[in-house]
Amino acid sequence: MSTTDRLDITELFSRLSHLLDDERPDDIDTVYTEDVVVHSPRGGELRGRDAVATYLWQARVVTEKTVHVNGDILITLDGDEAQASANQLVYFYRDGEPPHQTSALRTTYTAVRTPAGWRFRAARLTLAWTQPKQ
Repeated sequence: MSTTDRLDITELFSRLSHLLDDERPDDIDTVYTEDVVVHSPRGGELRGRDAVATYLWQARVVTEKTVHVNGDILITLDGDEAQASANQLVYFYRDGEPPHQTSALRTTYTAVRTPAGWRFRAARLTLAWTQPKQ
C-alpha cells in the first residue's frame, strides 16, 4: 500500500467526522459512493448516498452537537479496494456545556478508489457502549 493511499483513506475518517459534526449532509459525496450501504445502531440499514444524507438531516437534534474522534485506524489494501476500521468516540454536548453523553463505536468500512478519489462504499457501525445521559 502506498503512503498516499493510506493517508487518503485515513483522511476519509476525518472528513466524515467533520461532515457529521458540522451537520453538512449535502457534502456526503466527499466520503461515500453513490451506492453506499451503511449499517448503524440508530439508522439500521441505509442504502444509497441520498438515503444516508436524508437520515442524517432528519435524525439530528437541533440543540445537540457532536464531536467524533477516530483512533486505531487499520487499513488493508487490495488493489482499488481497501478494508478499513477504527474505534470511534462520539461526544454529545450543547453549546458551552461539557458532554452529557458519550458513545464508543467500532467502525468498519470498505473503501474504493473512484475517479474523485477514495470513497467509502460500505460501512458497519457497532455500538460498544454508551454513557447514559445525566
